[in-house]
Amino acid sequence: MLHDRVLVREDPETGDRRSSGGILIPATARVGSRLAWAEVVAIGANVRTLQVGDRVLYDPADRGEVEVRGTDYVLLRERDVHAVAAERLGEGEGETGLYL
Repeated sequence: MLHDRVLVREDPETGDRRSSGGILIPATARVGSRLAWAEVVAIGANVRTLQVGDRVLYDPADRGEVEVRGTDYVLLRERDVHAVAAERLGEGEGETGLYL
């Protein structure tokens, strides 16, 4: 990975969904802009706030898709990440592990 690029693998639950009434909603149906979660699998040398294994929240409209050895990945810039869910310990105690 180069510069500020982040390679992520989408969570499997970003596909088809079920409504509360049990109706199957296909992944292609978009009601509005919905953010998605993914796992970081590789980072570039200039990425400062992410680590491999972090879960990140991003906008699926701001992405580039790539297939590597039969697996689909999403290529993002670090600035396109909206939130990070990580289990790293911060400076203080009692932090939630989710930061924006």
